[in-house]
Amino acid sequence: MSPLAALLAFGAGLVVAVVTTPVGVSGAVFLLPVQFDLLRVPSPAVTPTNLLYNVVATPGALIRHHRTGALGGPLTRRLVAGTLPGVVVGTLVRVFLAPGDRVFRVLAAVLLLGIGIWLCLRIRDRPAPPRELRGPVVTGLGAVVGVVGGIYGIGGGSLLGPVLVGAGMSVATVAPAALAATFLTSVAGVVTYGLLSLVVDGPVGPDWVTGLCCGAGGLIGGYLGARLQPRVPETALRTLLGVLAIGLAVTYLVQAARG
Repeated sequence: MSPLAALLAFGAGLVVAVVTTPVGVSGAVFLLPVQFDLLRVPSPAVTPTNLLYNVVATPGALIRHHRTGALGGPLTRRLVAGTLPGVVVGTLVRVFLAPGDRVFRVLAAVLLLGIGIWLCLRIRDRPAPPRELRGPVVTGLGAVVGVVGGIYGIGGGSLLGPVLVGAGMSVATVAPAALAATFLTSVAGVVTYGLLSLVVDGPVGPDWVTGLCCGAGGLIGGYLGARLQPRVPETALRTLLGVLAIGLAVTYLVQAARG
């Protein structure tokens, strides 16, 4: 990798993490266009490379949340209980069944577009008291997101955050738990892809240099983003999450159109 490419990867990871961390999203999915079009990471190696970004980037935010006492709790445990086995299943599906990306991206775009518009429309409503979802529902959602993360290299926060907040949970509760689930899921995903790369031909393992450069920027950006969260009103965070969900939906639709 050239110095310019390394700087681009670092800068992209930094900017994405600062913007997305306050709402519990690592932002790895927004790095897909950068990795595909600018850094030329091949498929399916782009999936574990994105997961590697999460592994390196999210500890900065998690350390900040731990210091403020926001990390941990039943929501984190329930999400992790679903996402960890889910990502292993998703990894196996990606490597051995290689499903088409287009159908997933279209379906995910429809889901995220609806959630994003809903969140943005609810901004004018009077804030309702935060509510909790039942444990089995959270764990089941985590399992589904874990499978998706294993297949497409998104740690899960980009899907978990909008869904949980849209269901009525507060951003302050969701963000640390979603990031913790993203980190542990990504670790499991990178390990699984790494082991499979020893027995499967082709670019199955992560692009280590790209993932580490993006992750180094994300590590700094994640810590800064986590520090910003308590200073930003809940309404603004919901707006940001809604806009990110809509932006992600548009990104998926563009990628699906490219085939």
